Amino acid sequence: MNPSRTTAHARVALGAPRADQPLAEPHILETRFRWKGVQLDGTRRRGSLIAPDLAAARARLQAEGIVAAKLDTLGPAAPARTSTREVTAFTRQLANLLCAGLALVQALELLARTSPRNALPRVASGLARHITAGRRFAAALAAYPAQFDRLYCELAAIGEATGSLGSALARLAEQRERAAAQRAKLRAALAYPCGVMVLAVIVTASLLAFVVPTFEQVFDNFGASLPGPTRAVMALSTFLTDWGPLSLAVSAAIALGASRLLRGRASARMAFDRCLLAAPAVGPLTRAIAAARWSHALGTLLAAGVPLADALGVLAAVTGNAVFNAATADIEARLRRGERLAHAMRAAGCFPAALVEPLAVAEESSALDAMLLDWSTLAEREVDERLAFASACAEPLLVMVLGLVIGSLIVALYLPVIELGNVV
Repeated sequence: MNPSRTTAHARVALGAPRADQPLAEPHILETRFRWKGVQLDGTRRRGSLIAPDLAAARARLQAEGIVAAKLDTLGPAAPARTSTREVTAFTRQLANLLCAGLALVQALELLARTSPRNALPRVASGLARHITAGRRFAAALAAYPAQFDRLYCELAAIGEATGSLGSALARLAEQRERAAAQRAKLRAALAYPCGVMVLAVIVTASLLAFVVPTFEQVFDNFGASLPGPTRAVMALSTFLTDWGPLSLAVSAAIALGASRLLRGRASARMAFDRCLLAAPAVGPLTRAIAAARWSHALGTLLAAGVPLADALGVLAAVTGNAVFNAATADIEARLRRGERLAHAMRAAGCFPAALVEPLAVAEESSALDAMLLDWSTLAEREVDERLAFASACAEPLLVMVLGLVIGSLIVALYLPVIELGNVV
């Protein structure tokens, strides 16, 4: 790694608070108010708003041309909730405003006034108040952990201390947009197969629940033994009619319990992600996605001048995979003991060899950041090609499966009629 970058970041770290450190001053709390007022044209209005205090609430109403006749305090406001897409759009807009020459507080106040009706105006206004109160931008971001993770705060702290906050936010926005594009491609690749599977289940359940019982009444009048496939379909229909609702409720309860267990217990999440990586078809794709995210985030931090060990400490949950997160913590510990990055990654056992081997060469040539960014770009392209190939192969396969299932049911139902016709 470039020594000048390491030295620069060492100077930055002395003046910029880290995202995982608590704020030096208490957070600025927000309160929910209910108001009644009159507009300038005489129209009576009422509603609710969130502001830090009573004076700020009145000022906001006055800015909207409303004279507050009654303003009641309802209590502390709930934390702001925003989506990943909204935070990415906020980052891009703030970066554009800063690069255009606006001051940070002015840019945040402008976003608070012009943002759409969601929770981001609250976040932008709160950040402006934090900075006006004397806090650094990175420390203000740390007051909103649901919106801004450690990677975001670390890069913002570096950009703020080096006077290139706009560029740092632009890099963050680009990284988040690339991750969002990859998630969109993954959802698009899974949408059609999942839709066909749901349709197959609905059609099959409808045939078993409503059509098969009608055939069963007809077959009872034959007085002859039914073929084996027909008897199997009849038994399945009887089970679905008698136990279908209960089975559906039990399955939903199991799925809900498993989801809560994965979110609440780290050991369960680790076991699930380990099984996911070992799955025959899904495992290689999951590994490639996690490795691409990891290498791109690490390359971005190294390019910004963060020392390697510190950068690994920031990548605590950037991949979304518990196995890679645990491996990152282990790699950081090994590096602090003096091991090389490539050796530590080989010991982790979850990183693909296509990443580890070039990384060992780049580590010797002090081009680690560029190599990681280039490899992540190639890996993301390979992931996109795999998703496109899997989607193209899944479409005809699922159509064949759907046709086979429905065709088998129809043949099983008409088989006794065919045999009866042969007898007659």
